Amino acid sequence: MTDEDLNIAFQKAFDKASSTKIELPPDVMLHFYAYYKQAMHTEGFYTPSGNSELRNAFKLNALFQVKNLTPEEAKLKYIEIVNKYITDI
Repeated sequence: MTDEDLNIAFQKAFDKASSTKIELPPDVMLHFYAYYKQAMHTEGFYTPSGNSELRNAFKLNALFQVKNLTPEEAKLKYIEIVNKYITDI
């Protein structure tokens, strides 16, 4: 798969995930979050923001779990979980 093909597939997966009405469990949502951030944030380590320290701690933990993935690997993982969990479109 070329970089262009990967980017197109990733964008389609993101659009599908963004428009779903399916309510996913929080642990699955954290995977979506971590893979997306790892794929898109290429400079340094991304620090979650928000008002809830507990929620930020879960996000940070999810990010630590994917920190060794390249952006390309994270995009592939993101596409994989979208296809696994989102079947409404």
